[in-house]
Parts: sequence; structure tokens; C-alpha cells
Amino acid sequence: MLLDIKDITVHYYKVPAVRNISIAVEEGEIVALIGSNGAGKTTTLRAISGLKHPTTGEIQFKGQRIDKLPPYKITALGIAMVPEGRRVFPQMTVLENLLIGAFLRKDKEKIQKDMEEMVFRHFPCLKEKKMQAAGTLSGGEQQMLAMGRALMSAPKLILMDEPSLGLSPIMCLEIGKIISAIHAEGKTVILVEQNARLALTLAQHAYVMETGDITLFGPAEELRNNGNVKKAYLGG
Repeated sequence: MLLDIKDITVHYYKVPAVRNISIAVEEGEIVALIGSNGAGKTTTLRAISGLKHPTTGEIQFKGQRIDKLPPYKITALGIAMVPEGRRVFPQMTVLENLLIGAFLRKDKEKIQKDMEEMVFRHFPCLKEKKMQAAGTLSGGEQQMLAMGRALMSAPKLILMDEPSLGLSPIMCLEIGKIISAIHAEGKTVILVEQNARLALTLAQHAYVMETGDITLFGPAEELRNNGNVKKAYLGG
């Protein structure tokens, strides 16, 4: 088991955002979290990445408990976050944004190799625009930069929060293809998506969240064919 979330509850002030949820992620798979706004999906990612500590329960990564650790230590263990809204540094160049992703790495000689062989291979437009200010990129290009920045930390687990948000249908398909390609190279992904059709197509397993609870979970293909999921999230 790569990631094991056991009965965590996370509060914002006195209000529970997620309640006693458990999620298991095996190495090398894509696990999707789907649900409407306010379901607790982003809060779950924030708990994994150390941005919000659970009130109860525990999170283990590769057998080590991480729910009390600060974010930089969790990043150093091999968990990278692609945040909702991309959050690139707009005044800095594409290259500088990518190098920030590798800030904690000790294997300095491999950084340039990973940039060329991993990031620029998946995102050739970033190589073309590497000296351009990140804020001048299109929305789709900024999403690619956020994903490339996460890859630069050489993660074992990538948390992706709404990577298709605000993108055109064509760009959504392109981002989906890139996620599949990253996964095919052995990366493990937790994918939070309001685009349930995209998420359930990419994932091997999925969890449905509603108002802080997990209401359904199982193989993604089964959930794609579940009548309640179709009605609530897939448009019929």
C-alpha cells in the first residue's frame, strides 16, 4: 500500500469538512475523487499534503505516518501537489517555475535530465517558452506548467486538484492524455475532478464524496456504470 488514509476527520474551525473517511491507494494506480463543490475533495488533498492536519485518524505513506508532518517534509518524502487554479508564479519564467519544483532535491545532476526527458517530453510547449513569464501563458499552458513543476520534485505520488478546471474541451482531452502518459511511466496519481466522466475514464479506482463523507467506492468502471453515479455526475 503506497498511501493509507484511516478514518480521518478534518475540521475548519468547528465545522467538519470531511468525516471519518478512509482511502487506500496502491502504487502505480490512478485513484479518482469525484463529487460536487463542498464535498471535501480538496480538503482531503490538503490533509495528505500537510496543508491541513486531520483532527482524528491517521495517514500513512509507504508505511510511515505523515499526518503530523509539515508540508515540506511530506514533499521530500515524494508527494507532489498540482493545486486547483494552477498557482504558477506569474512574474517568474517557465524555467524558474520548474526549478522551484526541484528545490528540495539532493540529486542535482538529475534535475536537468528530468526536465529534458520527462517535463519537456510531455510538455514540449514549455521548452519553447521556457524563458517566457509564466503569467503570459494560456490557461492550458499554465496547467501544464503546474503539472511539470510537480514532476520536477521526482514524486512517487502526485495529487491533482481539478486539472481540467476552466479549460476548453479540447484542452481537457489533452490534459487527460498527459495524465495517462504520466501514469503509464509508473507514477501514482490521486485525481480530484468535477469532470466525473474524465476522472472515471482515467482512473482504476474511484471514491464518490458527498458533504464530507464517502458514499461510494470501487473500480472506476463499475462506478461509470452505476445508475446513481450516472444520474448525479454523468448526465443521465
